[in-house]
Amino acid sequence: MKITVLGYYGGYPYRQQATSGYLIQDQGFNLLLDCGSGVLNALQNYLDPLQLDAVVLTHYHHDHIADVGVLQHYWQLNSGSKKHEYLPIYGNTQDPLHFASLNFGDFTKAMPYVDYDKLQLGPFTLHFQKTIHPVPTFAVRIIDSQKKIFTFTADTAYFDGLIDFAQQSDLLITDTNFGAAKTGRIWHMTSTQSGYLAQQAHVRHLLLSHLPQEYPLELLEQEAKKEVSGAMVRRARTGLSLILS
Repeated sequence: MKITVLGYYGGYPYRQQATSGYLIQDQGFNLLLDCGSGVLNALQNYLDPLQLDAVVLTHYHHDHIADVGVLQHYWQLNSGSKKHEYLPIYGNTQDPLHFASLNFGDFTKAMPYVDYDKLQLGPFTLHFQKTIHPVPTFAVRIIDSQKKIFTFTADTAYFDGLIDFAQQSDLLITDTNFGAAKTGRIWHMTSTQSGYLAQQAHVRHLLLSHLPQEYPLELLEQEAKKEVSGAMVRRARTGLSLILS
C-alpha cells in the first residue's frame, strides 16, 4: 500500500498547500481519501483524476470536501479516457443533503458506508469509527492485501476508543490541529495527544496532519515525539509518499 499526501492543513489552504487529501494505492487500485481545498490540483501531479477507482470522505466540512465539486466537473468536462463509467464517492448518510450532493449526473455516484460494517474496495478492507466532532465524522482503518494497516483518525477530539481502532497500525495519520498547551473544549487533537495515541496503540509510524497555520510546525513535531518511543514521528508534507511493506 502506498499513501501520498496531497494536502495537510486544517481549516483552509495556506501558502499554496492544500487541506486534507490522501491518495492510497495498491495493486492498481486508486483511492482518494478526502478531497479538500487544493487537492484536485495536487492529485494531478501523481494521477489523472479520471483513473480514480473511488473516493472516501470522512465528513462534510469544507476543508475535507471543497474540491469534490470541481472533481465532479473534471469527470464531466475532461475529454480523457475514464477508468470507470462513473466515479463512486463514499460518504456517511447521517447528513442526507451533503450525501445527496455526491450524485452528479452520470459522472459520480453517492455510495454509503456505515460504522457497523466493513467496506471492501478493490484490495482494501475499510473499517469506520465514529469520532467526536461537531458533525458526523468517521475515522478510517484500511487493511491492504498484505495485511498492512493504515489508520486515519479524521477530525476528532481525543477519546480512548481511538486506541483500539488504531492498534498495531503500520501507519497512523492523526488530526493534530493544536500545540500541547491548548486547553478547553476542542474538536481536534493536540500534539501530545497524537503522540500518546501512537504510543498506546503501538503503531510503527505516526504522521501528524490537519496542521495549524499559526503554530510552529517544528515545535508541534517535537511535542509529539516526547510522547512516543519506538515509532517514527514526522509531520505531513505535500508529495510525501509512504509505502507500507
